[in-house]
Formats: sequence, structure tokens, C-alpha cells
Amino acid sequence: MKYWLCLLLLFYHTIGHSQQFKVSYPATAFKGNFSGHVLVFFSKKHPVPKDRISWPCFAKVVSNIKPGQAVVFDDTAVAFPLPLSATEPGEYYVQAVFDRDLGGRSIGSSAGNLFSVPQKINITAGNKEMVTLSCDQVIPEKTFVESVFVKEMKVHSTLLSRFHKKDISIDAPVILPAEYWTEPGRKFPVLFTVAGYASDYHHYSKSESTDTMPANPLDSIPCIRVYLDGSSRLGHTCYANSANNGPWGDAFVEEFLPALQKQFRCNGAFLLRGHSSGGWTALWLQTHYPKVFAGCNASAPDPVDFRRFVQTNLYTDSAQVEDANALTTGWIVFSKDSLLQEQIRHRNIENVLYRGEQSTSFNAVFSAKGKDGLPEQLIDYTSGRINKQVFEHWKPYDISRYLQANWSRLQPDLKNKVRISVGNEDNAFLNVPVQLLETEMKKLHAEMVFAYYPGTHFTVTTPQYKKDELTWLKDKYVEWARQSK
Repeated sequence: MKYWLCLLLLFYHTIGHSQQFKVSYPATAFKGNFSGHVLVFFSKKHPVPKDRISWPCFAKVVSNIKPGQAVVFDDTAVAFPLPLSATEPGEYYVQAVFDRDLGGRSIGSSAGNLFSVPQKINITAGNKEMVTLSCDQVIPEKTFVESVFVKEMKVHSTLLSRFHKKDISIDAPVILPAEYWTEPGRKFPVLFTVAGYASDYHHYSKSESTDTMPANPLDSIPCIRVYLDGSSRLGHTCYANSANNGPWGDAFVEEFLPALQKQFRCNGAFLLRGHSSGGWTALWLQTHYPKVFAGCNASAPDPVDFRRFVQTNLYTDSAQVEDANALTTGWIVFSKDSLLQEQIRHRNIENVLYRGEQSTSFNAVFSAKGKDGLPEQLIDYTSGRINKQVFEHWKPYDISRYLQANWSRLQPDLKNKVRISVGNEDNAFLNVPVQLLETEMKKLHAEMVFAYYPGTHFTVTTPQYKKDELTWLKDKYVEWARQSK
């Protein structure tokens, strides 16, 4: 009650300033008419707000806007955390973006999007100035520069292209060991590293100042490394077949892997490692294509048991509580900072950033496709209520539930191939669903390794954590090689 009273007082205190923003783009940036989302980003700290998205931020959905035609931002815009008129007075950097939604994950860095040069403005009470933002800049396509040891692989996917009705490729850098060139007759195992949410494989590109290094060995065994970032317009694909992203798992296994073997000297051994969303991906691929992969290490994976999705039991809150408030019970609260939790409870930022962010990424993998073409939302960002019908579509992606239901079928091909590691004080509470999964797997006498370490979500960077992971993956490769003789 006190919180809402403060908001009401803040609203009446700031209602006097009704600063507005007029956003447009010239024909020199884009000749066509624009339909879609237009966004305005503020930041007190970052000179280029679109690249460090935080709040306040605002969005409007427009149709058939012509070059030079203004989109006016006022209190009719979708806002986080408060309407434009209630924005805290002060100095801000401000920047606008027309999101053409051409495939990039982050709205602020997606190629083809139109954006304005940042301005510094002063929000003050009673200021009725109209701020003009001209989006005369265009975000360029990213390029990848290959080196002796790092090659870019782009595999056209018939499966994904058919699903999206446009050309889609699976892209990744392939990092070769030094022995690839010194031993031209030798074949090598492949270790896939699946990155966490918001990663970009282009950081493996050769730059003007630095060259790229050969692949680090798998413990002591030379290997080819492939870096998978999972990036898509809706977030991280997790390389899972989904109603929104398409058949990424099948496309990866049936199209990318054969192309990789054809282009590079692979010996047939495929191993997986990943952290966070990448950890969930590694476990998903290993458990759904157990014959294909020789072993996986899933590090601090996104929730593997939906009885603890962050701090929410999605089964009890969706099935037994008619109007469960997921925000109150902990859904999407990744920070223990009380002020941040209060702001997130008021209104989730992804109500403005409609695609590419973490919650949308989960919905894109787990939910059905909505009538508007976007993923159905598990929760209402304003009320926090869980949609029980949407959760029905999530259930098959609960890895613990899947393994319990299918272990007798999976066991011959999956036994001794899974290791899950996590910090005991994970920032997103990811250690708890791992513990729940371990309990269920022990009931089945499933041959899986669970490793817990002191520390947080970033314990993965410690030497012991990395050494244990690579040693275990090396042992899986040795087992594969012995069985393949």
C-alpha cells in the first residue's frame, strides 16, 4: 500500500512536466513505409542507450509510417517503469530506434534497424519542449573475418527455411587445433560449446589488432571446437524444436552436423558443453539425441525442473492457484536487490522490449505461437498472473519430467553421458532445480553425475570447475573411441 501511495504522489508531483518526443526517419535511411515497433531509450549513465538497454524506456506500435512522418511519444506509449510524464527529473542520454525486426536478437544492435544519434536532454517539471529524434543512421550487417585457425560456417537449413518461409542458415565459427594443419591426415573429435543468453559468435572474428588462436585441447587431446551462440530474433533458440523458433534441434543434427563432417576432418565424436542457457541446451540436445552425442557437461543450466523456475513452482502456481501472482512468488526476479525487485514487480521491462530479451526467449522456446505471431506469454507482465493454458505447452520442455517419463527408453543410449555442474549459491537459484533433478534421477538409478561447487553462477570461471569439466569430457571421448574400434 505504501509503495502505491508513493507512486501516486510521484505522479502528481511530476504531472506538470509533459515533455514529448517526435521520432521520424528520413528516406536516406529507409525509403519504404514502416510498420512495427518504435522505441525510445533513456540512460543516465550510458552515452549510447540503445546498446545498454535499461530504463526508462518507451515503445509504440505503428503502421504504414512514411519517411519524414513523426511518431509522437507521450503517455500513450508503453512505458517502463512509469509513463513518460512521471519520469524522474534529471539529465538523460536519449536515443530512438525503428525496429525492422530483420533477424538480430537485440533491438539496439539488429542489422537494418534505424536509429538516432544520442542526445543529452534535461527532464524538468513543467518543461513542454518537444524533443526531435531523427533516426538517420542504419545498423550495419556484422562481418566475420576468418583466420588460419578460425573459419566461419554457414549452413543453409531447409527445415528452418521452410518453417520461417525465408532463407535461414545455422552459423558458427569452427576453431581448428594446431595439429589440423601439421597433421593433414588426422581426424579430430568435435567439442561444441553452447554460449549463454545474449552471446554473439562474432567475437571469434579476427580483428585488425589481434589474430585468433588454435583450439584448446580437450584436456590433452587435440579437438575441433565449434561455438554455438543460439542467437535469434526472439532470444536464444536453445537448439530445441519449438513452435516459435522452428525445428532447431532437428536442423542442427540433420543438417549442420553432416555439413560439418563433410567440410572438416571430424572423426565422428561429438561432445557438448554449455553454461546457463547453453547448459540447458547441451542437456536438451544430449537427452533428445542421445545416440548422436558422446557426452555433455551442462553447467548452471537454466531451470531443468519446472517445480523451481527461478523461485516459482510452475505446477502448483499454475494448476492450483487461479490467479497466482508469479512476480510476487519470485518469477523473473533474478536479483536479490529489493529496490530492483519492486520495480520489476511494478511492470516488467519486457512489456516494452517485446522480443529478444530473457523472458521472451523462454516463451519462444517453451510456448505456443500467439495470434499476433509472437510467443504466448506465460505470465501477464502487469498482473504477474500465470496462464495455465500456456503452461501446458511448457511442460514437455521440463527436462526432469521428460527424463522421468522416458528413462527406460533413453537409458541404453544415455547412461553415463550426462554431467551437470553448478554453484551452490547460483544468482538465479539454478542450483535448486538441479538438486530436484538429481533426486528424481537417483530414484531411477540413472547413471548421471551431479557436481556442486562453492560460489555463484560465475563459478564456471574458476580453474577447478573448468578442469573437472574438461577431464570428464575427455573421459567420455576416450570411452567413445574405445567403443568405436
